Amino acid sequence: MSALARRTPARRVLVLFSERRAFATATHIPRPPPPTEDPPIETFSAPSKPKLYYTRPPHNDLPQIQKRWPFILAFAALGVSGWAAFLLVAMNQERLSSSVVRQILQTAREDKGLQAALGDAIRFEPTWYLNGDPWINGSINLPQGNVDVSFRLKGHRGSGTLYFTSIRKAKGQAFTPLRFKVICDDGRVVDILPQSSSVSGSQSQ
Repeated sequence: MSALARRTPARRVLVLFSERRAFATATHIPRPPPPTEDPPIETFSAPSKPKLYYTRPPHNDLPQIQKRWPFILAFAALGVSGWAAFLLVAMNQERLSSSVVRQILQTAREDKGLQAALGDAIRFEPTWYLNGDPWINGSINLPQGNVDVSFRLKGHRGSGTLYFTSIRKAKGQAFTPLRFKVICDDGRVVDILPQSSSVSGSQSQ
C-alpha cells in the first residue's frame, strides 16, 4: 500500500470532524438555567378593558350653521307686501281718475249746504302716504251697475267724509242714487241726494 493510500482515510476523518465542529459551534445557543421559583400569579376582579393607545384630541363644538329660512321668509313677506301695496295704489288711482268720482266732486262743490258747512274751495283731502293724492274707498263697477265710494273732502272752514252709493236695477236703465251725503267732522250731516240728478245721468251714459 502506498503512502498516499494510507493517508486518505485519516484525512477524511479530520475533514468530517472539522465540519461537525464548525457546524456545532455555529448553531449552538446556550440555554438559560431553569427557574428556581414559581412565577407570580396575578388575579383580576373584573374583565379587562382595552386601553387607549393614542391620546384623544380635545372635544371642539361644531360651528353652528345660521338658519336661512327666516331671511327667506322675511324677503318673501316683504315682496308680497310690496306687491299688495302696489295693487292698492294702482286701484286707488283708477278710481280717482274715473269720471264718476270727478262728477261726484263737481256736484259736491256746487252744493250750497256743503259750502256753508265746509266753506269755499272744496277739494280732496290729501294723504301723506299717497304723496298728496286722496284715498278713495269702495268700488266702481259700472258693467254690473254698482257704485259705492267714500272719500275725504276739505274746505277752508272744515273737513268731512263724502259717501255715495248708486245702483242700476236693470241693464240699459239709468243709475239710481241711494246715498249722497257728507258727514262733517263736527257732526253735521249734509244731504246732497235731492240735487244729484246730474250724477245719475252721467253714470247712465
